[in-house]
Amino acid sequence: MDTIVTPPAPNTSAASETALVRVRGLHLTVPASAGPVNILRGIDLDIGVGEAVGVVGPSGSGKTSLLMVLAGLERATSGSVMLAGREMTGMDEDALAELRREQVGIVFQAFFLIPTMTALENVSVPLELAGAADARARAEASLRAVGLGHRLTHLPGQLSGGEQQRVALARAFAPRPRLLLADEPTGNLDRATGETVMDLLFSLREQAGTTLMLITHDPALAERCGRIVRLADGRVV
Repeated sequence: MDTIVTPPAPNTSAASETALVRVRGLHLTVPASAGPVNILRGIDLDIGVGEAVGVVGPSGSGKTSLLMVLAGLERATSGSVMLAGREMTGMDEDALAELRREQVGIVFQAFFLIPTMTALENVSVPLELAGAADARARAEASLRAVGLGHRLTHLPGQLSGGEQQRVALARAFAPRPRLLLADEPTGNLDRATGETVMDLLFSLREQAGTTLMLITHDPALAERCGRIVRLADGRVV
């Protein structure tokens, strides 16, 4: 059964003490020709260590914007965002990039693979940039874990959509992130392929104990998470 949760007030819940993600009073306002647009309007949210949270809501409700703020790819206008006990809102770009590299994996609807690099290179290069001495070995292990051990030297253009998304999953999980952010990861896939990819995502998450925030329009996918959070007009409802 779907569980709609209103997040607890600060410091009033044992859950907040074990939260990997802790958001308080989050606002995001962006300029527009007709005047400022309020995208997020006071979000309070805790995501516990190892929890899987499905985020649902109509288009324009602020789901992707929330993910971008948690990833450090969008700056909040006001409020507090803590990840792994570190306050993100005052960090500069270098500090945000370091935190993202150490703590966060991201899977988008688009695959965002580098077309001139092989599957192995697409997964290993971010690890190499992060200074991992065993980057290629970890990348190869991650690709084998998603069933692509036979596609290591293939370019993205030589892979199907489902295979490309599996490369994206391997890239996201290879750094062993504590938090995985997934934004409509099956949006560009047919239903059967999408189900295979999501089975894989949930399996990898369970094996690694990774905390998951999954944005989806699919109620069946949301129900696979332990908790569902609904957004509407930039607020948790």
